[in-house]
Amino acid sequence: MSDIRFPVPVRLRLTSAEERVVANSWEALECLRDQWPEGARGRTYRAACRVCRDALDGWRQPHEARRAFVKAARRAGLLEHMAWIPRQTT
Repeated sequence: MSDIRFPVPVRLRLTSAEERVVANSWEALECLRDQWPEGARGRTYRAACRVCRDALDGWRQPHEARRAFVKAARRAGLLEHMAWIPRQTT
């Protein structure tokens, strides 16, 4: 199991007083499990959980996990601001 940091951390606004910065797939999974709004646990939420788990197992790249997490956070209305997402060249 490996956990490589996201290229750019994701900043979330969970409540009016609570903010969280998520820097890797493990933190993303913790946030999805423990702090995600119940009403926002749909298709993008499940996809983010799956991709983050796959990244931890080495099946996906950290930028893929970040992209899925950002998509779920945007859908849930939790993104504080959209940070720059670097392009990956392979």
